[in-house]
Amino acid sequence: MIKKAVLVCTLIFALIILFSGIFIVTEGEYVCIRRFGKIIDTKDSAGLYFKMPFIDSKLTLPNKKILYNLPASNVLTKDKKDMVIDNYVIWQISDPVEFVKSIGYISEAERRIDAAVYNTVKNTMGTLEQNSIINEKLSGRGKFDKIVTDEVARQLSGYGITVYDVKIKKLDLPVENEETVYERMISEREKIAEQYKAEGEYEANKIKNEVDKQVNIIISEAKASAQELIGEGEAEYIRILSEAYSGEKKEFYEYVKTLEAMKASLKGEKTLILPIDSPITKYFRNIDN
Repeated sequence: MIKKAVLVCTLIFALIILFSGIFIVTEGEYVCIRRFGKIIDTKDSAGLYFKMPFIDSKLTLPNKKILYNLPASNVLTKDKKDMVIDNYVIWQISDPVEFVKSIGYISEAERRIDAAVYNTVKNTMGTLEQNSIINEKLSGRGKFDKIVTDEVARQLSGYGITVYDVKIKKLDLPVENEETVYERMISEREKIAEQYKAEGEYEANKIKNEVDKQVNIIISEAKASAQELIGEGEAEYIRILSEAYSGEKKEFYEYVKTLEAMKASLKGEKTLILPIDSPITKYFRNIDN
């Protein structure tokens, strides 16, 4: 009976030792094995593993990208204006051994990330004026984020941390001077709009004047060409008539034109008084002769 009890106790103790030495690593985590405070092994693949019971201890750390939202903070611009900035960071433990040696815990890592981001953003914002920050285009904002990301990654690289991205989540003016700044921005936009409008009207008038000038030139050239054609037509007409009525034909033509002139002079009357040297009188005298 005593032997049986001892056997059962021994079996239970063996099971306790066995289970205290078994540990599981799941997907997306590191498990660091420490013996007397020193890391002797690191597991990063999912599976079932064994450690020395009661001697080895394990520390579990995330093996995936972590999103950390920083608290909003106030920073000064180059022209000593206050801005409220809210950032987030995407980071990951890339070297768990170095991370445990230098930092040890996620909370401490976030504290150092917070300090690195704040100092970098503060220094970068200090090189820019408030107006240029507010008017910054998306492409310029992306450039700003890259500068901050590269610098923060450099500062934290010695802690076994990889920083993938630092981005501005929100960028605001302090409540006390927000309205004043927005009014100034609206005024500046209105000035720019008026300038664009004036330039547009100037260009429109310039184009209209140029078109009117070209139209007048075309009309003048068309009129000159028409007059030239008319003159050529009349000259040709006279030439043809001159050839058609040369010699006797010419005298007959003059005779016919004289009769037409006399008919027009009578105006329905039967008597016409003509001077002796009139061309019409000349034809009647020739008839008498």
